[in-house]
Amino acid sequence: QVQLVESGGGLVQPGGSLRLSCAASGSVFSINTMDWYRQAPGKEREMVAGITSGGSTNYADSVKGRFTISRDNAKNTVYLQMNSLKPEDTAVYYCSYLKLTGYVSRVWGQGTQVTVSS
Repeated sequence: QVQLVESGGGLVQPGGSLRLSCAASGSVFSINTMDWYRQAPGKEREMVAGITSGGSTNYADSVKGRFTISRDNAKNTVYLQMNSLKPEDTAVYYCSYLKLTGYVSRVWGQGTQVTVSS
């Protein structure tokens, strides 16, 4: 099946920017929507942004206007550009998609840590 590997996390100051990448490998033909989720300590995992293979996007209200999701289908890579970062954006960020072939299941990457602090 498809494997997802996130990269680009790190430590930034409030107001700064980061760009996360998620590279997909394997049988990627079945992927339609790619999503970014995040989970902060003691909090539930929440959907941050999603993008279809055709480029339609969806964002959580908390990040709309600050984050931009995009994808390069030729490279099987999805990106999350994060601007105007706030301390409350601190979380582990996960790339994910819903596998609809065979038994339906959600596939997750290993996660990448984003810390926003002065």
